[in-house]
Amino acid sequence: MSKRFSRMAALSLTLPLIAATFASCGDDGTYSGVNSNSNYTYNYKTEAEENYSPNTVNPNEEYKHVEETGFKDPKSEPLSTFSADVDTASYTNARRMLNEHQIVDADSVRIEEYINYFDYKYADPEEGKVFGEYVELADCPWNPETKLMMIGLQGKRMAQEELPPSNLVFLIDSSGSMGSYNKLPLVQTAFSMLTDTLTENDRISIVTYAGSSETVLAGASGTDKDEITEALGSIMASGGTNGEGGIETAYELAEEYFIEGGNNRVILATDGDLNIGKCSEKELTKLIEQKRESGVYLSVLGFGTGNIKDNKMEALADNGNGNYSYIDSVAEARRVLVEEMGGTLFTIAKDVKIQVEFNPATVTSYRLVGYDNRIMNAEDFYDDTKDAGEVGAGHAVTALYEVQLANEPAKGTYHGIELEFADNHEGTTAASANGRDELIKLSVAYKDIGTDEEVYSADLYGMEKYNAVPTQGIKLAGAAAEFAMLLKGSEYAGNSSFDYVRETALAIGGTNEKINELGDLAQKASSLY
Repeated sequence: MSKRFSRMAALSLTLPLIAATFASCGDDGTYSGVNSNSNYTYNYKTEAEENYSPNTVNPNEEYKHVEETGFKDPKSEPLSTFSADVDTASYTNARRMLNEHQIVDADSVRIEEYINYFDYKYADPEEGKVFGEYVELADCPWNPETKLMMIGLQGKRMAQEELPPSNLVFLIDSSGSMGSYNKLPLVQTAFSMLTDTLTENDRISIVTYAGSSETVLAGASGTDKDEITEALGSIMASGGTNGEGGIETAYELAEEYFIEGGNNRVILATDGDLNIGKCSEKELTKLIEQKRESGVYLSVLGFGTGNIKDNKMEALADNGNGNYSYIDSVAEARRVLVEEMGGTLFTIAKDVKIQVEFNPATVTSYRLVGYDNRIMNAEDFYDDTKDAGEVGAGHAVTALYEVQLANEPAKGTYHGIELEFADNHEGTTAASANGRDELIKLSVAYKDIGTDEEVYSADLYGMEKYNAVPTQGIKLAGAAAEFAMLLKGSEYAGNSSFDYVRETALAIGGTNEKINELGDLAQKASSLY
């Protein structure tokens, strides 16, 4: 199918809704766009939106509360261990709230997802390696008494022709709650754009779920673009939300058309408002943990406003060896499913874990910025049975530490793990005497995507990574972190301000739309907070 036809097909899914908006929009900002084939009425404003005032947190959206991780003393806690995270849903969801002039729910803010939304232009890994590393140290912009340490892992990039064939199941929530203009119609447009990238080697199935699940398409070739697009366009919103039934059916199809060595993945599109069958966060987590043993990955795309169940969608993706994105526009759908398709859909490393050991002779305290629900026990790093995050082709993982440096000396093992800087703990010689003046030991562990064997690497970094004049990358990461901390109401925000975020974005943004948008969002936030 030609690109022109594909674009027309995608537009055909949304133009009727847009026309209905302008044709029947009333003075109160609502419209009735009843489809002749359905009794469901599309409402421009959801019932939840009618019942709360602007500039307040929506009471019908659900987010999981997680306490922030504070400063740690490397003498007693030398190891910081966490799972990789490449999700970005928290940032785009906040963008939606701010664009609707709403206060951002503090529990919706996962700081690492704000940081990881942006591209820091890390160098490619060396030939034959899955990851490349980047470390930089600079003055902390929100705390004059600390430094900001930036750690980046860059996954290897893959050209289109290098990507393995895909066996994809579009699992679409078609319940009544998905009827809004920014839900099912946007889902259909997003999947239509992804369809345009498919090849003859790919297989596509479509499953919907409302009161029950239904197989709309099974095992179609990626070249059957007309058939796939027509199947997408036929889906209407009505009924309850039996997510459990849809998940069961989707995984059955994924296993039926399983491609050995290929990308076998269920892509769930939903607002997360499940209300039939297993629908609690705990029940869904247990269900997905069982399903992931099949070798099928799960990606979750969140849509809409008013009744988002972010806690359930994040739990599904985290436990399904997948990623979680929130789609608030056609542009974001294109970014996630077309421009960054390799990172979204093609995993290059499983169970990626990062462990940073701090030298107590050179660092008196440290704080991991974000990743509060990704923290792992130190001993989990070498336990290959512990689940962690997946990283896709070309994706990067960025973490920030706020660290306080020292020049004076401060145990041999910690949680059974031999320490690199054991000689620098209490009762031993100083760093200046034994030559151990590094700041950190950075260790990375992951499972090889082909052999499933655990791979480990470790490197030492010190003050040679300090830049008196910080790079644009660490400036951007710091601004993103400040923005998140302000929205979260973090006790560690220090001197952070929306003005600083806006000015930093303006100074380094240039023609980069994502960075410039960060500045615009900071401006909008400053009028609400």
